[in-house]
Amino acid sequence: MANTKSAIKAARKTTRLTARNKATKTRLKTLHKKLLAATAGEDKEAAKAAANAYTSAMDKATKSGVVHKNAASRAKSHVAKVVFAK
Repeated sequence: MANTKSAIKAARKTTRLTARNKATKTRLKTLHKKLLAATAGEDKEAAKAAANAYTSAMDKATKSGVVHKNAASRAKSHVAKVVFAK
């Protein structure tokens, strides 16, 4: 258990940030699954909409520090390759 006042605050903060990061990562995984489902179909508009949603969420996750900048860039590049190849 934390002994100092700052350690207690840090433990509270860690709990809060861990929950936020987990929620963000779960949302990214869900959007990625929706993107894969949309690209498996023949509807190009649905695939583009899913790609835009995923890219936007990835940018927000990068901005808040949940995902590394280069990892987000790599993921967005892969999405663009998959979506615009059709």
